[in-house]
Amino acid sequence: MLIIGGGINGVGTFRDLALQGVDVALVERGDYCQGASGASSHMIHGGIRYLENGEFRLVQESVVERNRLLKIAPHYVKPLQTTIPIFSTFSGMLSAPTRFLTHKQGKPKERGAFLIKLGLSMYDFFSRDGGSVPRHQFRGRAKALAELPSLHPGIKYAATYFDASVHNPERLTLDVLQDGEKAGIGSGLPGGSARASNYVSLVSMDSSAAGSVVLRDELTGEEFSFQADVIVNTTGAWVDLTNEAMGAASSFMGGTKGSHIVLDHPELLAACGGREIFFEHTDGRIVLIYPMGDRVLVGTTDVEADMAQDAVCTEAEIDYFFDLVGYVFPSIMVDRSQIVYSFAGVRPLPRHDDTQPGFVSRDYRIERSERPASGAAAALGGKAAVVLSLIGGKWTTFRALAEHLSNDVLRELGMERKISTAKLAIGGGSGFPNSEDGIQDWVKKHMAPGLDADRVSGLLTRYGTRAEDVIAYLHAGEDRKLRSTNELSVRELEFMAANEQIGHLVDVLIRRTSLAFRGLVTGELLNEVAEILSGQLAWDSAKRDAEIQHAQNVLLRFHGVTVHSLVA
Repeated sequence: MLIIGGGINGVGTFRDLALQGVDVALVERGDYCQGASGASSHMIHGGIRYLENGEFRLVQESVVERNRLLKIAPHYVKPLQTTIPIFSTFSGMLSAPTRFLTHKQGKPKERGAFLIKLGLSMYDFFSRDGGSVPRHQFRGRAKALAELPSLHPGIKYAATYFDASVHNPERLTLDVLQDGEKAGIGSGLPGGSARASNYVSLVSMDSSAAGSVVLRDELTGEEFSFQADVIVNTTGAWVDLTNEAMGAASSFMGGTKGSHIVLDHPELLAACGGREIFFEHTDGRIVLIYPMGDRVLVGTTDVEADMAQDAVCTEAEIDYFFDLVGYVFPSIMVDRSQIVYSFAGVRPLPRHDDTQPGFVSRDYRIERSERPASGAAAALGGKAAVVLSLIGGKWTTFRALAEHLSNDVLRELGMERKISTAKLAIGGGSGFPNSEDGIQDWVKKHMAPGLDADRVSGLLTRYGTRAEDVIAYLHAGEDRKLRSTNELSVRELEFMAANEQIGHLVDVLIRRTSLAFRGLVTGELLNEVAEILSGQLAWDSAKRDAEIQHAQNVLLRFHGVTVHSLVA
């Protein structure tokens, strides 16, 4: 079978099917986790606001999956303390039933303490079996301001509960993918029974054989045919366009754009007190501010997406973010000079006609169709190819969604499930230390000449316990840290090139590391990384310079980052 789309849902399905012994391939037209999966709010959450939409099934599944990911992916998924500043007691009680029944916002009316208390109590109820996070707490104004003194002095209460964050979604996606590839080894098939490639796109159906499609290598331009019994379309907001390329029109999707900015702002970082600040802005939109390392993430918008335009954070959205920061932290000033990175993505939401974006279901469904054989394939009696299109889906539920989608595939193939992934550790989460003391012990154990505590800790953060493989690779040859950053070395870049399917220089900056996200890309870094990768990926000087230019263009066009290269 063939999966088209290498976001977290496609990759999760790839892993699940590989574990069942299915001969499965996955292609992604860009890099893994490059689209909506890489433009998320970096949260693993139960979706408390979905209660207002009546999506109780989704909330229950989400909190169960949140608790599972805290256990099976502890290297990337961490508990996230979240505080909601509240400005009234009973506001919204009359409008809430209307929102629930009609899914229309109407005139914005803030949710008061009574409604939020009710929602959090229901949220705790859904979370009761997980035991992974504490129950919510309410604080009056005095205690709330004692804990977070920079909050708006006009608040009446603050409610605090726990969800979870994923600090490196791109690397978690890569871990899931590598788990799938590993599961396919030993099948006796060339390359194993689970193969995946980024920078390969779907071009069209191929009439020469039933279930055959034409794929294109985006790095070389080569086109080739690939035949499958079942095709799974997990291309997110591009599902309809992918189906069109396969010769069948569909109108399933109606995605909305969500944007974020990343700030280097020590005062705002301190004001958050290590917590996410999650609240309702004056327009009724739920927004967030929360610290990620030494940076602060601010988001998100929810506007209709134009699929013909780049998904980028606009100047109007930046103004909106500054306004929401001022709304909850009125004494803190923010300006554009403090933005180190911005990003936007199109949520894979179903078509919603006149339903307002904030009320569009975040649940998922799977649409089945068949592509009848045509041309030579039809003349030879070829059977129709089954296509399963994924509509919707969110980060938190990717494991459960993948299991659901895999079960549908197994049914089509006449196979049965062999193993559940519910308790199966993901990648570097296997054997990951379960306490801060355990983490320090792991770091001390792996320190060596050239690998001090900071370097080992950085490797553990980036790879989880798979860092042991990286450390062994570093020890196997002469190594040195890069001149442009202490966070990478020559041999680590060589390891990435050999093991992590790097297609472009920018893949390292945005998705194999968090250097771009934190605003740490410099011209010196671009040139040094490009030079090292050139030796591993057989880039000549012209290709190396083109990769540097491509990285500059991507960072500026999609992330608002200007980097001046040393290349003329």
